[in-house]
Amino acid sequence: MNIKILPVGELGTNCYILEDEVSKLAAVIDPGDEAGRILDQVKKDGVQVKYILLTHGHYDHTTAVPQLHEALPDAEIYIHQADSHGAGGRLFPLSSQVDDLLLYDEGDVLKLGELTIQVMNTPGHSLGSVVLKVGDVLFTGDTLFAGSCGRTDLRGGDYGQMLASLKRLALLDGDYHVLPGHDVSSTLARERQTNYYMKEALSQP
Repeated sequence: MNIKILPVGELGTNCYILEDEVSKLAAVIDPGDEAGRILDQVKKDGVQVKYILLTHGHYDHTTAVPQLHEALPDAEIYIHQADSHGAGGRLFPLSSQVDDLLLYDEGDVLKLGELTIQVMNTPGHSLGSVVLKVGDVLFTGDTLFAGSCGRTDLRGGDYGQMLASLKRLALLDGDYHVLPGHDVSSTLARERQTNYYMKEALSQP
């Protein structure tokens, strides 16, 4: 498994290119902007994009989707149904821009060559927020950040749901690499010990 990180757009959203070394298949996760850079990286790596996967529907995670869809028409595009019509401020309704948009939800599994991508619905930042679990890696979108969590004051956000989602992540067995939608990476062990919001979540009944 190879993972490339491209900070894109005005908010420096972390776009990830998840690559299976055996099959040379890839998934682009949260292409928030700069489609050309993403396509250049895919070409450089010599991989075929099978999926475009979205952790939620905010514009800074989805803006490059139409351009990627045009350039990569065979790539399947997934988002949670609750965010398919946009989420929060500055809506980006993918359902009206991508005719063959696909929906995933809690418990769904996608195969990427030798890799297995498991979908966890983690509302709080938005109703349709998801975390993607691949081996010992969590792509957490705007649910969990290093030392923090996503804001809950946008439309569809809910602090109680955020705490429930953070608690669920904290209770996963073992340690994971945490790859968030913004800022630096972390580990789940570190977040359990130092993240104020995760510790608050663990204190909830």
